[in-house]
Amino acid sequence: MRCAVFDRFGPPAEVIRLIDVPDPEPGPGEVRLRMQAMSINPADLLLMEGRYGARPPTLPATPGAEGVGVVDAVGPGVTRLKVGDLAAPIPVGCWAEAMVMPERAAIPLPPEVDREQAAMLKANPATAELMLTGLRALSPGDWVAQNAANSAVGRLVIAFARDKGLRSVNVVRRPGLEGDLRACGADAVVVGDDPAAILAATGGARPVLALDAVGGGATRALAAALADGGTVASYGLLSGEPCAVDAGDLVFRGITLRGFWLAEWFGRADPAEVRALYAGLVDKLRRGALATPVEARYPLARVAEAVAHAARPGRSGKILLTAG
Repeated sequence: MRCAVFDRFGPPAEVIRLIDVPDPEPGPGEVRLRMQAMSINPADLLLMEGRYGARPPTLPATPGAEGVGVVDAVGPGVTRLKVGDLAAPIPVGCWAEAMVMPERAAIPLPPEVDREQAAMLKANPATAELMLTGLRALSPGDWVAQNAANSAVGRLVIAFARDKGLRSVNVVRRPGLEGDLRACGADAVVVGDDPAAILAATGGARPVLALDAVGGGATRALAAALADGGTVASYGLLSGEPCAVDAGDLVFRGITLRGFWLAEWFGRADPAEVRALYAGLVDKLRRGALATPVEARYPLARVAEAVAHAARPGRSGKILLTAG
């Protein structure tokens, strides 16, 4: 089979390459997925650049945080999945024609689910859902603020917030996105990191939760707009700058700055929590409350072109890899 690997850190399109390796065989309690579609996320690019929060234990390594495949082999003792079932892998290393993993690390999916949307289900939708439900108590009508609102996670936060009766104020870096984000369900869109503009857009109502994918001064702007006792959650590294929050907001207004990382959640969640999360996300797919746009699709053989495309600014959708 073919898989994509990198054996040094650097520009993703330069360090990624395709190799041939023997098909992996499932052992006891394991299943093999024949991959059908795989997504390219910013975390994958950061990983290859050596700028992600966690590095592979050894190189060469295969990137890819999410994808979808069909079970084509099972090892002894497998009881929940069978050959022909559709599943999404929890482990990384999805940019390959086949993957082997423990049965418990494969998320079963209904056969009728859209395969492309299923390939983008594990990371971004789960991140958006957990940040809106697991960071602090929210009530219908509460405002949530976020930056990088035109990103895949940002658009999902908008849709999920609307589905929960929450209101969202969404910060972007360039004009021209307002209509598109409002069509996704955004209540307010602000261009630039200005706390006064955020509050003007909400009519003076202060959000209780802010989601930060940028860092640096962008974190400071979100924190300054929050209600006393509000929470800023950092989940991205787009600027490469440390999160900045004014001491006055921390000391005198009780603003909390914390992090969110999906991998950490997987490390402490029990299997029932994982199943419940993805059952809810599949239900959103069925109801039309979850849809991620796709800008382009590339076969795995053109992985270098695909990651170069994924790194372009101003994209209108995700880049997918296909096994064909």
